[in-house]
Amino acid sequence: MSRYIILSNLTDEGAKTIKNKPGRIKGVNKEFVELGVKVVDQYALLGPYDFLNIVEAPDNETIARVAAELSSRGGVKVMTMAAIPIDDFIKSFE
Repeated sequence: MSRYIILSNLTDEGAKTIKNKPGRIKGVNKEFVELGVKVVDQYALLGPYDFLNIVEAPDNETIARVAAELSSRGGVKVMTMAAIPIDDFIKSFE
């Protein structure tokens, strides 16, 4: 499985949702699993992004589908990046 970073920002609608239902944040993790993605770690952030998720997915297409699904709901905007383990990155130069 490949590892990915998902940075997200709440929209106004999303902020209202988590204010009224803060448990909804973890509820999204179940949806990740249903779409074939494992949540490794999750953080609330201070700064230009609201949340950081570290996830594992079998391929780029799966993570792209998850990002599209999350974004299509209107509560959050996401940026997804592939994360390469540093040892694998170093080996690519050998």
